[in-house]
Amino acid sequence: MPKYKYRFNSESLSFVKEEASLTKKFWRGVKYLFFSIVISVVYYAVFSFFFDTPQERGLRRDNEEMLLQLELFNKRFDHLSTVLADIQQRDDNIYRTIFEAEPIPSTIRKAGIGGVDRYSDLEGLPNSEIVIETAKRIDNLSKQIYIQSKSFDEVIGMAKRKEEMIASIPAIQPIANKDLRRVASPFGVRMHPFYKVLKMHNGMDFTSPTGTEIYATGDGVVSAVIHSARGYGNTVIIDHGFGYKTLYAHQSKIIVNKGQKVKRGEVIGFVGNTGMSMAPHLHYEVRKHDKPINPINFYFNDLTPEQYDKIIELAAQSGQSLD
Repeated sequence: MPKYKYRFNSESLSFVKEEASLTKKFWRGVKYLFFSIVISVVYYAVFSFFFDTPQERGLRRDNEEMLLQLELFNKRFDHLSTVLADIQQRDDNIYRTIFEAEPIPSTIRKAGIGGVDRYSDLEGLPNSEIVIETAKRIDNLSKQIYIQSKSFDEVIGMAKRKEEMIASIPAIQPIANKDLRRVASPFGVRMHPFYKVLKMHNGMDFTSPTGTEIYATGDGVVSAVIHSARGYGNTVIIDHGFGYKTLYAHQSKIIVNKGQKVKRGEVIGFVGNTGMSMAPHLHYEVRKHDKPINPINFYFNDLTPEQYDKIIELAAQSGQSLD
């Protein structure tokens, strides 16, 4: 830019050097500064709109990597959830069924994590919705894994007691009955011999001469010895543990005492005709959690499948109980 400005003088027909005043110089500088600032701002805005700064590119790259990692984590969560669901299904329908344990309710397995403000510290972060959702999935998965681990601890404990349970569960007939013809009345609704009305018969009646040996059908502890001239007459109740009890009624003589431990096959008394009984026989019951169940399903240690079918057929022929 020229250092000086010249103005044409029409009178002298010559160029005269024009001296700028200090005020003009000041405003000229202000004008240049203003336009420089405007141009810089416009340039920066346009450049920023179309182009990222190195810092912005780095942040964007980090954000994309984080989102990719979260997506991969969620896919792994989906896979782990599928595996855990399979383990839970096996636990409820196989392992716990084998040991006759109740399945864990879904309300416990799927229960949420408490606390309204549990994830409040994650709010306001970049992509907070994704982060919070991922945190929730981690917490829920962790809780389900913890519940499953406690269930397996219980199953392991039951497995250790499996041998004891196998020995304790009633598994033989309470008297010698090789020809299977001692079954006089099965479990179910039968005609009562005294009242002559249909009544639920909670056990099985085995006919046998007075004095025939009666066997404990599983290991256990004698929980009751009852001497009575009414109802079931002289009766022994054995607690086998695991929710099982057996009852042996109408005995002529009892040779065990309350609190005594007995083994499967051990003689506990002798067949009789005490109490409300029509003839010498043994009334035998199996109870699970104090609820009578059909004893015919608990002779698997001394019956073949063919004998099992036969005893069911013979039992069905009787329409009246003996007590």
